[in-house]
Amino acid sequence: MKYLNEYRDLEATKGYLKLIENTVTRPWNIMEICGGQTHGLVKNGILDLLPEHVQMIHGPGCPVCVTPMNLIDKAVELLENGIIVCSFGDMVRVPGSKKSLLQAKALGGDLRILYSPLEAVQIARQNPDKEVVFFAVGFETTAPANALSVLHAKKEGLTNYSILVSHVLVPPAMEGILDDELCNIQAFLGAGHVCAIMGLDEYYPLAEKYKIPIVITGFEPLDLVQGIYMAVKQLEKGTHIVENQYARVVREEGNIAAKKVIQDVFEVGDREWRGIGNIPNSGYVLKEAYRAFDAESKFGVGSIQAPEHPDCIAGEILRGIKKPHQCSQFGKACNPANPLGAPMVSSEGACAAYYHFASDLIS
Repeated sequence: MKYLNEYRDLEATKGYLKLIENTVTRPWNIMEICGGQTHGLVKNGILDLLPEHVQMIHGPGCPVCVTPMNLIDKAVELLENGIIVCSFGDMVRVPGSKKSLLQAKALGGDLRILYSPLEAVQIARQNPDKEVVFFAVGFETTAPANALSVLHAKKEGLTNYSILVSHVLVPPAMEGILDDELCNIQAFLGAGHVCAIMGLDEYYPLAEKYKIPIVITGFEPLDLVQGIYMAVKQLEKGTHIVENQYARVVREEGNIAAKKVIQDVFEVGDREWRGIGNIPNSGYVLKEAYRAFDAESKFGVGSIQAPEHPDCIAGEILRGIKKPHQCSQFGKACNPANPLGAPMVSSEGACAAYYHFASDLIS
């Protein structure tokens, strides 16, 4: 399969691991932003194969993981008030302060697990006497489809459709991490799927301001080790530019049509991140022309707040300060069947990756 199987080539991957080993001369900390990259590194054993001097730090690039608990509580509140709540499957087991969406469904809530927000528009069309809310979660990658659902609903005059918005943006999160006094990151692997939508423009100022290499990569083993090699070469040379390892998918300008849809419906605003707190200008909110489709204001749930679980260190994990197995509850009170936080239940969560693919770390 072109552009896939060749990036799983074992010998080529070993070759780049050898190049990394021959290039590195001192310790370097590299953060992979995306949870998909984290799973690729852990599942394929790459963390164990890298030279000791190359330390991979896991970042906040899992949209499920960074969705704050109060958003889960808001979705549960809507469900318990008789509203049809639609969601991607990866959100339904994420714990809220009292229950998850799946637990609320078990108690009688009308939860629909979908593959596309356009399916939620169809449900609203088919149920004119019911309110339908789509839980719009994600980074820039899922924003175009969620925006498109709002455009379709408005065009069709569907007043019973709205979205619960929890869209966050990668570059402001990177800046927040770099501004943290505990930050020890010296290079980034950027998220290829985000850049496939947004392009590279937002990353040049970050690389220049913080004098830090940023390498955009894919998710297969060869993508990852090639990206790490590119980052190590820059670190060893003392350069700090944006490089695109994922050129087979990512274009300099991104996806122009997708960006236009986002810009038509959303504008940038402040967003709360689970375990991290509020990051200014780090997410999307609906523009004034589309506020009628904002479920938070429509149903008056915007004021709901929820504290994080006191034993969950998700914030430290998402900021790269600690790794999952350094949590005292990892594999004990916190496991996939009984998660204390989103990183253990999400398919892209660092805790889930360590639990499933690094079982030797579970004591």
